[in-house]
Amino acid sequence: MDLVAKYHVETDLPIQKAAEAIAAEQSTGTWTEVRGADNPLAARVIRAEGDLVEIGFPVELFEPGNIPQYLSVIAGNLFGLGSLKKVRLLDVDFPESLVRAHRGPMFGIEDARKILDVFDRPLVGTIVKPKVGLDPAGTAEVAAAAVRGGLDLVKDDETLTNQSFCPMVERVEAVMSALDRAEKDTGKKAFYAVNVTTGADQILERAEKAVDHGANMVMVDVLTAGFSALEVLSRNVKVPVHVHRTMHGAMTRDKGHGISMVVIAKLVRMAGGTNLHTGSYLGKMAREIEENDLCRDALRNEWHGLKRVFPVASGGIYPATVHANLDGYGIDCIVQAGGGVHGHPGGTTAGARAMVQAAEAWMKRVPLSEYAEDHKELETALKFWGS
Repeated sequence: MDLVAKYHVETDLPIQKAAEAIAAEQSTGTWTEVRGADNPLAARVIRAEGDLVEIGFPVELFEPGNIPQYLSVIAGNLFGLGSLKKVRLLDVDFPESLVRAHRGPMFGIEDARKILDVFDRPLVGTIVKPKVGLDPAGTAEVAAAAVRGGLDLVKDDETLTNQSFCPMVERVEAVMSALDRAEKDTGKKAFYAVNVTTGADQILERAEKAVDHGANMVMVDVLTAGFSALEVLSRNVKVPVHVHRTMHGAMTRDKGHGISMVVIAKLVRMAGGTNLHTGSYLGKMAREIEENDLCRDALRNEWHGLKRVFPVASGGIYPATVHANLDGYGIDCIVQAGGGVHGHPGGTTAGARAMVQAAEAWMKRVPLSEYAEDHKELETALKFWGS
């Protein structure tokens, strides 16, 4: 069975000629005739209409289990072809043999819910803010304040790793100790996603060190570290893996060129992420609704037996935007706010409560303004940021 890749193409060539150029460049061809032109591994044009091209790549072209090699074939030199003005990889239909070459998440949605003992509602999370500059004690204070407000997940920002002002081991120990105290006081369990992003030669060792010092979730910047880094973590580290998509806009933002987020979502599920930032339906990084829908379904629909992955709505989220994001993603998602928690006039704990209350209102199908009448933290948030 072929792998089928779908592309948006902008070119002055007839679309059939452009499709043939892509098929040749990405499989067996070159710029001039060579012997072996009838190679059975040549990609074939399935469809070339308007600005849409579908290419079928023989499965034998791919090394099972090697995501970097998959990308070299389906998203390689075609972006530099002079005859094409723009090319966007829209989607990929992976044959079962390639999907099953990957284990997918060790911890999926159901596993994460069991750890938190939360089954009947969306998860609500935050990012420690300010994003950098806090020392381990300061980070722990912010994290604990958020959990005391009812949040399920606290994560590092994508730029915080193991800098001198906040060493990872000291940070993990401080945060997990603070969360343990918060759990004893409130009964609230929460994940702390510590960012272990680093080079290929160190990332597993760093993640294992984080877990040895108490981390109950690790985080990786998948596009800067690589899909193989995620796969190494998901196969070897015995905690869930939170996946940040930093740098994705370089690939996804131009709707005529690059790589769509749904392709990244499929690869993250294959490689083993538990949670993946996929975009918001309403927020500062809100993108196209159709692409959000496709990412949601790619992460959660049944797919060759791989465990399901939480989509994460993040970026400019605050209580008034919660309902739009939950309308889009449904109950099996994480809605996550940074400034929308810590910028609350009442502080981090009050901001966390306001986010939780917004999610509660959505679950009860009660308008936010009505729910705010007897929930002061939500009422303050709506007055401060707007409704």
